[in-house]
Amino acid sequence: MLAAEEENPLVPPIPELVIGALAFVIVFGLLAWKLLPNINKVLDERREAIEGGMEKAEAARTEADSVLEQYKAQLAEARHEAARLRSEAQEQGATLIAEMRAEGQRQREEIIAAGHAQIEADRKAAATTLRQDVGRLATELAGKLVGESLEDHARQSRTIDRFLDELDAKAEAAR
Repeated sequence: MLAAEEENPLVPPIPELVIGALAFVIVFGLLAWKLLPNINKVLDERREAIEGGMEKAEAARTEADSVLEQYKAQLAEARHEAARLRSEAQEQGATLIAEMRAEGQRQREEIIAAGHAQIEADRKAAATTLRQDVGRLATELAGKLVGESLEDHARQSRTIDRFLDELDAKAEAAR
């Protein structure tokens, strides 16, 4: 029974322990020799990719900030240009309105002057026609009163003109 007590199932025999330790060292050495460099290489590549991605992201962010500043500057310039164009358009509109008003005023004055000239011409034509009609009627009436024809046109014209000139002079003096 002593032999049964000596063998503890939890403690392996020494040769197995030595073989297990030797196998562990061989497997560990192979893994360290073959697998560890590959693992380190993959980890280094990942670290470089992450750092490169961060650098690229930082560069992209810097570029985006630069583009944003350019965009803001262009937008401010476009707004300034739009305000300048709007101001110029308002000035041109005001100038055009003033020119059109002046042109309208000039045309109105021309129309009024032409109207006055036409009225004056019509008045003179009416006065001439009236003078002739009054002279003819006066001659006919005088001829009927006298009983003879007063057909001498030259004398008749002079008499009528003298009479009407006297009437015009009296009318001018009355004004």
